[in-house]
Amino acid sequence: MPHEPHTLDAEAVRTWSSLALASLGRAREDIDAINVYPVADADTGTNLYLTAESAAREVEAACAAPPGDGTPVSLARAVRAYAHGALTGARGNSGTILAQLLRGMADVLGTDAEHPGTAADGPGTRLAHALTRAADSAYEAVAHPVEGTMLTVARAAARAAEAVAGPPAAVARAAYDGARAALERTPGQLAELGRAGVVDAGGCGLVAVLGALWQALSGRAPEAEPVPGRPAAVPVRPDACAQEHGGPAFEVIYLLEAGDAAVAALRERLDALGDSLVVVGGDGLWNVHVHVDDPGAAVEAGIEAGRPYRIRITHFGDQRQRGRGERAQRAVVAVVQGEGLAGLCGEAGATTVPARPGQPPSVEDLVDAVRRAHAREVVLLPNDAELRAVAAAAAGQARAEGVRAAVIPTRSAVQGLAALAVHDPEGSFDEDVVAMTSAAGATRYGELAVAESRSFTSAGICQAGDVLGLIDGDVAVIGADLAATAQAVLQRMLGSGGELVTLVLGPEVPDALAHRLEAYVRDGHLAVDTVTYRGGRHSAPLLIGVE
Repeated sequence: MPHEPHTLDAEAVRTWSSLALASLGRAREDIDAINVYPVADADTGTNLYLTAESAAREVEAACAAPPGDGTPVSLARAVRAYAHGALTGARGNSGTILAQLLRGMADVLGTDAEHPGTAADGPGTRLAHALTRAADSAYEAVAHPVEGTMLTVARAAARAAEAVAGPPAAVARAAYDGARAALERTPGQLAELGRAGVVDAGGCGLVAVLGALWQALSGRAPEAEPVPGRPAAVPVRPDACAQEHGGPAFEVIYLLEAGDAAVAALRERLDALGDSLVVVGGDGLWNVHVHVDDPGAAVEAGIEAGRPYRIRITHFGDQRQRGRGERAQRAVVAVVQGEGLAGLCGEAGATTVPARPGQPPSVEDLVDAVRRAHAREVVLLPNDAELRAVAAAAAGQARAEGVRAAVIPTRSAVQGLAALAVHDPEGSFDEDVVAMTSAAGATRYGELAVAESRSFTSAGICQAGDVLGLIDGDVAVIGADLAATAQAVLQRMLGSGGELVTLVLGPEVPDALAHRLEAYVRDGHLAVDTVTYRGGRHSAPLLIGVE
């Protein structure tokens, strides 16, 4: 359906965001299928779509709530909302770069009229400058820019836009044509693309976004292409993707609240840990993306820099070997509370969904993780009794999308760790689910918490500040001292036997507590082993598992 043309205003941004989302939705599977660089994990189209979805949602919210003085929503407010929504919802390498491109445009289009050289320019010139700032900022955000990628396409679009003197629609058309021409050249610029016989997947997505911009401003739809931006003369060779280079096994991405100086130091540390480093954002809020072999170290680096949250760790080492577009046979999606636990589960191959105190994940969050896992079969670990219904709803949605899904009713992170320990991705789905369920069910779980107020419990009346020792979800011990209460809980749990004790320490708990509990087990239970982990920020003071 044709759209009415717009001047460069808030309604144009709103229309652009809607058209870009629709265009990426139509092209998603095709873009996934040609995803070769930097990792052939068949998710570039999906990541771009999810990023655009978050961005469009924020634009809609901004446009639906005009200022109270009766004036319409400004261009500046709409474009800043578009950039912010992309930043907070960015997925993957390509989505993170798209977020920075939109932020660069917002640096120009989001300025007020009194700023010289920005709003004072004509709207076409201003749009061209915005595209140039977008390309420059994206190059700055990537630790090691590579030509023949989405970056190259963005720069070519900006140069083509700057060469045109005219209204915004003409500038947008020049950018779109320049991007398409640059995209056709990418197989000759990047060896991985040339071997596979494809153009850059991220560049394809950017062409779709720029086509939507031109459509929003002109009212005319871009020419339809089988795969947006891919020249018909360049065939796709399905066997070629197995040739791409090896690399880190995990993708780590999180939002980070931190100052500029801390982020500069973080860039250096993450650059030493892995590759595909992209850090975008500013004004205290950043989106961090990196590929590493040690996801825990990447998360810890974020903790030292500021406050990381919405942490996503995805294992894609096996996907490189399976080749382009092919789903993994089976994946595990685990809800975790604590950055350290997220890294631990990520290292075990799980796709993680973060949970913070008072902020449980939604059904949408779990469905998103299932999609990111990109597998035919998925096992969900809610790791909280209160999240079983949420996990069940997510599993139902996954089944509706053609994914075989099962929920292991884990009620604690230690039960999730026990289930992951026996997970066999090569075995049959039913046998794997039975084994993981059995391992989780055989693990008793304990937790230490601090009472917030006076209340009645199954162990008696507690006062604010008391240490509560819970076993299998019920308060069993009330104490005044963390260490003594922890030992009392462990003593009760081992009273019914056990072969392995798992301790997960919270961020403020000293190592001395772990040493005391390990000594207790060693001295009184010779046949029982103990393993200790750090749960990281947002984890409980202490989790105990006995299996």
